[in-house]
Amino acid sequence: MTGEDAATSAPLTETVVDASGLACPMPVIELAKAVERVPVGGRVRLLATDPAARVDVPVWCRMQRHRLHHHEQDATGRHCFLVERAH
Repeated sequence: MTGEDAATSAPLTETVVDASGLACPMPVIELAKAVERVPVGGRVRLLATDPAARVDVPVWCRMQRHRLHHHEQDATGRHCFLVERAH
């Protein structure tokens, strides 16, 4: 990307969804609603404490053909996922 391209391209959109304390299937439902609201290429950062999110979110991303960029779990057990809307 040239400097001109970088200057004229729109910045990435990132929305944060805090689903901490919500049980399955609510973190994925909240993620799905947020992904619908961002433009293609936009990103949603999902925070979740439900242990099932570790499996559910990557599966949902594959099924819906969105890109899971990142997943980490902190010392408190909270998961952080970064999902990009693909279509």
